[in-house]
Amino acid sequence: MDSGRRILYRPEHVAQMRERLRGVLDEAKADLHAMHERHVAELEELRREVAELRSILAIVVSVTRQHAESDLASLRRQLETALARLERDPRKPLN
Repeated sequence: MDSGRRILYRPEHVAQMRERLRGVLDEAKADLHAMHERHVAELEELRREVAELRSILAIVVSVTRQHAESDLASLRRQLETALARLERDPRKPLN
């Protein structure tokens, strides 16, 4: 059927363009898939690092807390010793 209009695209040309576009899209899809896999692997590595850092931080906090408690106990003993050595006159005011 000829409608009298000029043919702009021939079916062969359209099929050829479709194949080229399909190749480009397949390549882009493969690139995106590879990029996604790299991002997932990097994210997993970062999660491992964060877990390791949290573990280290927990150890540091625990050791610091133990040192603080030890220092506090030592200071209390020193204070009790100093208070026991004080000779206080009960008639004198405390301040």
